[in-house]
Amino acid sequence: MKGNQGPPKDMARSNGKRSATRRANARRPHPSELPVPGKDVEKQAIRLGFLIHDVSRLRRTAYDQLMKPLGVTRAHWWVLAHLSRNDGMMQTQLAAALEVGKASLGTLIERLEHSGLIERREDPIDKRAKRVYMARAGQQLLKKMTLEEARLNEIILKGISFAARESMIQQLGQIKRALLRRISASP
Repeated sequence: MKGNQGPPKDMARSNGKRSATRRANARRPHPSELPVPGKDVEKQAIRLGFLIHDVSRLRRTAYDQLMKPLGVTRAHWWVLAHLSRNDGMMQTQLAAALEVGKASLGTLIERLEHSGLIERREDPIDKRAKRVYMARAGQQLLKKMTLEEARLNEIILKGISFAARESMIQQLGQIKRALLRRISASP
C-alpha cells in the first residue's frame, strides 16, 4: 500500500512549482508572436477601422431591409431617431446633426410632415425659426421600429455574452470620445 501514497512531499512540491512555471510560460507568447512595434500595430488599427466601418454599414443595410415593409427609408428613420432623443430640435440643428444641407433636410421634413409623422412649429422666441416635433403617428411608427431593431439585435448579438457586450460598449464609447476630442481640436 505504501506505493499508492504518491510521491514524497519534497518531490510533490517540486513538481508543483514546475507545473506552475509551465502554466505561466504557457500564457506568455513566444517572442515571434509579439507584435512588431509600428508595423503590426498599424495593421491592426487599420483592420479595426475597416471592421468598425463594415459592421456599421452592414447593420444599417440590415435595418433598412427591416424598415422597407413599414415604408420607412434610411433618411426617414434617421430623422425619427434623432427626434426621439431630441424632440423639438430646431430644423438647423437637425440638419447639422444629420450632416445634411438645410435644403435637403427641408424637402425631407416636408415629406415627413405630409405623411403625418412629424410637425413643424414656430420657435416661441424666434418666429422665423422652425422646430421639428414628432407627431403621434411618428411616435407609433417609432415603437414598431424599436421592436424590429430589438429583433435584429437578438439575431446579430446572439452568442455574445452580456459582459462582452458591455465591454464593447465601453470600448466603442472610448473610441467615440477620442474621435470627438480629435474633431473638436482640429482647426
